[in-house]
Amino acid sequence: MPNRLASETSPYLLQHRENPVDWYPWGAEALEKSKGENRPIFLSIGYSACHWCHVMEHESFESERIAAVLNEHFVPIKVDREERPDLDQIYMNAVQLMTGRGGWPMSVFLTPDLKPFFGGTYWPPTDRMGMPGFERILHAVIDAWQNRREAAVAQAEELTRHLQAVGREEGVHQGLRRDLIDVAEAQLRRSFDFTHGGFGTAPKFPHPMDVKLLLRQWHRHQNDGRGTQNLEMVMLTLDKMAAGGIYDHLGGGFARYSVDERWLVPHFEKMLYDNALLVGAYLDAYLVGQVSNLSQDSGQVGNLSYEEVIRQTCDYILRDMTDEAGGFHSTEDADSEGEEGKFYVWTPRQIEEVLGHDAAVQFCYVYDVSDQGNFEHGKSILNLPKTIEQCAKLHQLDPAQLAAELKESREKLLAARNERVRPAKDDKILVNWNGLMIDSLALAGVILRAPQYLEAAAKAATFILEKLTRPDGRLLHTYRHGQARLDAYLDDYACFINLLVTLYETTFDEGWIDHAVRLADIMVARFADKDQGGFFFTADDYEQLITRTKDLHDSSVPSGNAMAATALVRLGKLTGRQDYLGAAEDALHAGLAVMERSPTAAGQMLIALDRFLGPMPEIVVLGNPAGKETQEAISTLHRCYIPGRVVACRDPAGNRYRSPHLESIFAGKTAGPSEPTVFVCRDFTCQAPVTGAEEVGKLLRSLGAGEA
Repeated sequence: MPNRLASETSPYLLQHRENPVDWYPWGAEALEKSKGENRPIFLSIGYSACHWCHVMEHESFESERIAAVLNEHFVPIKVDREERPDLDQIYMNAVQLMTGRGGWPMSVFLTPDLKPFFGGTYWPPTDRMGMPGFERILHAVIDAWQNRREAAVAQAEELTRHLQAVGREEGVHQGLRRDLIDVAEAQLRRSFDFTHGGFGTAPKFPHPMDVKLLLRQWHRHQNDGRGTQNLEMVMLTLDKMAAGGIYDHLGGGFARYSVDERWLVPHFEKMLYDNALLVGAYLDAYLVGQVSNLSQDSGQVGNLSYEEVIRQTCDYILRDMTDEAGGFHSTEDADSEGEEGKFYVWTPRQIEEVLGHDAAVQFCYVYDVSDQGNFEHGKSILNLPKTIEQCAKLHQLDPAQLAAELKESREKLLAARNERVRPAKDDKILVNWNGLMIDSLALAGVILRAPQYLEAAAKAATFILEKLTRPDGRLLHTYRHGQARLDAYLDDYACFINLLVTLYETTFDEGWIDHAVRLADIMVARFADKDQGGFFFTADDYEQLITRTKDLHDSSVPSGNAMAATALVRLGKLTGRQDYLGAAEDALHAGLAVMERSPTAAGQMLIALDRFLGPMPEIVVLGNPAGKETQEAISTLHRCYIPGRVVACRDPAGNRYRSPHLESIFAGKTAGPSEPTVFVCRDFTCQAPVTGAEEVGKLLRSLGAGEA
């Protein structure tokens, strides 16, 4: 019989609905049962694309014997970390304090008042590979609770005190300063892999926020050797990732991370947030790379042009990860048919069956497919050990012809792969992750002149405003199959406000700014820490937990405070709202300790700091956005790398809706004799306006790295 999870909407919880474990979702029923029976809670936290979560379910939670122990002695609660990141933050901090490491599945034992006293991650069902078995763990915890409860409770109290101090670290009080960014840059250089790109060793994660930070440092130091080295680090990383198996060469998009240092073998799950952030990083590099001093043949960088990577990844999102209603789904699993990566890997015979002999031989040579394989069981992960141009030269082929033939082969193989059993997909729609994706799609739309991406971004944002907004105007966190639920968290508001600013700057529809201001006012009122600065992860009227956390460290996604600071700096500059800039400054001060002590965990916070410290040019365009000359100027602007800028455009003679929140940035500015007229202001001082498309183009290119 299905357990209590059968009525949930989370795909991860629904995966466990037929376990013999008497699972409860987090809620009053489970918590009251624990208190009423004085029974400890076994809290299991994971997510649907988590490989080891599936393994632990199969090995332990489907075991009648283990389930009987859990059901008799504990109140078992299952939580989707993507639905309840607040719980995940608290109890992940606890596991890291107890064990020195973290990960999923997360397994934590709580007292009835929700305080953790023991925990870990994955445990096998019985003792194996130096790890204690889950059954052994359960009986040890039962013994401790029955016979040494006072010690367990005392440990829980002590651990909770430590948890309540997390996120309240004090900085060294030297203030917000640019050398914090310089120190982070130096640390990134020390950890950089100058052979394979990326930071650190295996397993290797993409670090898109750090990549974007290094590009900003290149922009600041582009005329000296330091800037050149930053750019080389960025491009080596992005080149190697795009050539590696972490990139899906048939369908587009990136897997979550590589298990090796050279990006060959991915952990095959695909996450919406990774692809959103990587599109943003490749977009910045696309703008920079084609005008930098690094010479690239025909604008091509490494194996694939950055434009190709961006387009293929955006197309993957629109094709495979878009809900009919307009939002974007969360994840795709690593496994299909019970085997990790089965959907993605190939043998030469499989390729020959699709392409025929000659095309298969050529494809297998270029994409590293062999009889012995480069993965498990003689299977191969598609990757590009050599560039397509190098392969053409070695075989005396025309590079353009080879590229065209490979494109045709990829299309045929993708069609054949689509006939396979796909990995499971978590189709819930999360506001924070959608915010990241919408932001990148909107930018891709204007930078690559691809209106379908901008249209998809606007549709998704409208969907969230219509379907994930409460009657009182506050956001909800998650949506699936017509049901929106759970009050939004800080990063939902911050990411969504940020994307609304981007949608304004890419469409100049001033209605987006009205929504941004309304949500920013809610965020500042409900989430701000009025005493110590920064923002709490949950609102002031949210469920009472054992601590109210502050999200200050980047993980695979930017921290909530970093995104709040980013969004508020941008919105504050556009609207002239000094209270937004003050709240952003408070968030940056709250993140000082992280920026000082763990700069590689503060990439987005350092980007926000770079924006805040400036220069932050305010570019105001007066002209008809539908007119040829103004369109040309706006297109030039979008295709220049000018980090930190904000941009506003209005037709002085038009009758489009005008937001009252943008009056300050347009105040005192009048159009010249020809369209467009462009004003560039910094630090409360404006340069003389420039008119005419040609002169405007020169001005805009002078502000950044040039035009792509």
